Amino acid sequence: MHKKLVIPAALVAAAGLALSGCSSSGGETAPGDIAIDVPDLPALESVGDMESEVNIVAWSGFVEPAWADQFTADTGCKVNRKVAATSDEMVQLMRTGEYDLVSASGDASLRLIVDGNVQPLNTELIPNFGDDIVEGMKGQLYDTLNGNVYGIPIGRGANILEYNSDVVTEEPTSWDVVWEDDSPYAGNIAAYDSPIYIADAAIYLMATQPDLGIENPYALDDEQLAAAVELLQQQNGMVSEYWSPATNVTSFTGGNSVVGTSWEVLRKATQDEKFKSVLPEEGSTGWSDAWMLAAESESPNCAYAWMDYTSSPEVNGQIAMNFGMAPANAAFCETSDEAREHCEYFNATDEEYFEQVWFWTTPIDQCLDGRTDVQCTNYQDWTSAWATVKG
Repeated sequence: MHKKLVIPAALVAAAGLALSGCSSSGGETAPGDIAIDVPDLPALESVGDMESEVNIVAWSGFVEPAWADQFTADTGCKVNRKVAATSDEMVQLMRTGEYDLVSASGDASLRLIVDGNVQPLNTELIPNFGDDIVEGMKGQLYDTLNGNVYGIPIGRGANILEYNSDVVTEEPTSWDVVWEDDSPYAGNIAAYDSPIYIADAAIYLMATQPDLGIENPYALDDEQLAAAVELLQQQNGMVSEYWSPATNVTSFTGGNSVVGTSWEVLRKATQDEKFKSVLPEEGSTGWSDAWMLAAESESPNCAYAWMDYTSSPEVNGQIAMNFGMAPANAAFCETSDEAREHCEYFNATDEEYFEQVWFWTTPIDQCLDGRTDVQCTNYQDWTSAWATVKG
């Protein structure tokens, strides 16, 4: 059974979000609204006896013995962790039915929701999901649909512009230093190795080629995608390295790259103050992670206990510091001088900062910027396009 999700198109465009799924047919929607079919799944009504274990798919650093062992001691739930390297891998693993929880980013969460892989959550059973959770991570369109919460926030971060200040002596204010063919740093530019990086090109085009009409970097029609690909192909000749988290740091410290997209945690990992960062005037892409519960979870009680436990200031803070991101629970920021320093560094409670960030989502055929006169490109189109860029 499915229910219709209605989202004001203006809110979708403002938040920079795109849903994964197919549009609904029939029914009534207000003018300018977007309808999406989502599975009508029930939320847990109460927490019962704990099961013996909980199986979790997570990013590296999210589930560690330092806090997982205490959870097991408190609840009797053994924590079994499967580390995933990409959002695509997370989606595939959750569809096997072998896992209870996933730490999904926005480019995975909506696919899981509309395909019925995860269930809505009863937040009354998660006391730590309260007023201390930063406002910018509650009620977001990528995990809160039709009044139902599907994700319990963990942390967030922006894709920033990192630069070697010994070489780039004047602080950049624009992404033009990585996109324009007359960049003085051509041949030493770092770019993220993923089809979702197409959205970074789209953000720059939003500012520099407004006639293209791009209002959402994850909602591109054929013409807009072609323009983004053209820009990416231009950049290709200037790229020193397409990086993954495992190679970004050495690309900069080894001198291969002097400017390019990065994460704050990766910049910090260089352990060298000459590497600095800025969020350029055009804005940026970014990521926001949340715990999501499998629709057919065999350990829902342990899963709810885990979501509540890891949403406490202390544990959420440990995860945020271990991974290197802004925590979801702002109360952590007041627990110690170290916590305050971490939160300041990652802009944890600075909503003006994160309002400039378009969080990763998965592009689909339906244009979620509100357009109905064209069909937008989907993630498969982006994957094919990315192959042509790198090829």
